[in-house]
Amino acid sequence: MNKTYDKPLAQNRKASHDYHIEDTIEAGIELKGTEIKSIRRGSANLKDAYARVYKGEMYVYNMHIAPYEEGNRHNHDPLRSRKLLLKRKEIDKLAGQIQETGYSLIPLKLYIKNGFCKVLLGVGRGKKKYDKREDLKRKQMKRDVDRALKDRMK
Repeated sequence: MNKTYDKPLAQNRKASHDYHIEDTIEAGIELKGTEIKSIRRGSANLKDAYARVYKGEMYVYNMHIAPYEEGNRHNHDPLRSRKLLLKRKEIDKLAGQIQETGYSLIPLKLYIKNGFCKVLLGVGRGKKKYDKREDLKRKQMKRDVDRALKDRMK
């Protein structure tokens, strides 16, 4: 029976703070051994992960998947590079986009779709320090307005 999870199993919350995400694409990921069991358990971390083209194929680096505790001695390396499953046209398009100065390919979410593990990749341009401060100010102002409206409704 195939299950579809609405909720992401791992999410890169820092990505929206550090990057302007301009485009997203869904990719499959090649996993080995007990990695999928560990992901379903919620033991994956995308915090410092990034994707890059290497020899015509797309790989994700620094994605931490904790070793499966009930696994045997053939457990995986937690920080190994993992191949992303994309079509040639998609790889070429993304490679062209990240060739531009300041653009990066960042994994945003890790989730299960129709029984397969998927990664949502975002093409983002790094934010400057003043952009981050502006976002924090905007978020704080929105929070204050929402709080005032909520108090007013009571």
